[in-house]
Amino acid sequence: MPVAARVDPKTYFTPQEWAPLAARSSWKGLALIAHAWAVIFAAGAMVVIWPLTLPLAVMIIGGRQLGLAILMHDAAHGALHSNLKVNDWVGEWLTGGGLVRYRTYHLGHHRYAQQAEDPDIGLSAPFPITRTSLKRKMIRDLTGQTFFKQRFGDLVRRLKARQPGEPLLPILAEEVRRKRRWLLGGVVMTLVGLPFGVWWAWPVLWVLPQATWFPVITRLRNIAEHALIPRDEPDPLRHARTTRAGLVERALIAPYYVNYHCEHHMFMHVPCYNLPRAHRMLARKGVLKDMLYEPGGYGSVLTLAAGKAA
Repeated sequence: MPVAARVDPKTYFTPQEWAPLAARSSWKGLALIAHAWAVIFAAGAMVVIWPLTLPLAVMIIGGRQLGLAILMHDAAHGALHSNLKVNDWVGEWLTGGGLVRYRTYHLGHHRYAQQAEDPDIGLSAPFPITRTSLKRKMIRDLTGQTFFKQRFGDLVRRLKARQPGEPLLPILAEEVRRKRRWLLGGVVMTLVGLPFGVWWAWPVLWVLPQATWFPVITRLRNIAEHALIPRDEPDPLRHARTTRAGLVERALIAPYYVNYHCEHHMFMHVPCYNLPRAHRMLARKGVLKDMLYEPGGYGSVLTLAAGKAA
């Protein structure tokens, strides 16, 4: 079972250059988490004051929900905090949860990046696809179909497979147990908002972005990171793609430096907030020309990904 080729940082950086890139801060990761939640609350307050801003708020909040997932991803690499116990606690309780399960899965992705054993290979293998196919996928994302399938698909399958006379309550109880943290968050948000007349905050300001904008930008992220990369690609500088992201893209599509994905695969334990610096240093050293980099942004990647003839 071949593993993906690795990059030795000493190939590109002196010890003096590498040390600050690899350093884990005791406050920067926490500051990014605080920023994500502050933006979410600010967008929610904007809707309370100006209800017509809801579509914009859905995009802003959905972008920060992806941001929290990205920060949990950093925690999976032990890069969110200099203290590993703090790193794991914060990654589990302040970014959405599921850290232990995700870490096992995700490190397998790095170990076998773009190889047959890569657990994420199915996300990139179908590309390129037709423009019509991509449009259908994005419509399913934006209309909540993807969210429902991912969140409740297993429940639907279990209900369909239920035999006549089989009790329903144990199936529903198991579903509640699996989603207890998500449901508990909804109960807490509803109770907190009730005295202020915003009992609707959880379904409108959390679930709605989570069911619409979050899936579509997660798909965009997956396409940009690994689509159109050959299976069994031997070059570790081309296992993932870095995509240029402007201000609007960073705000709504690619938060917290997730667009520097080639650098992340080259140096997977470098904290996300140090990836832009690594990118600039590699560019100065002339390495960028050998890396998989899309200077045209996410629109250019989508054009290539949807370039298959109908």
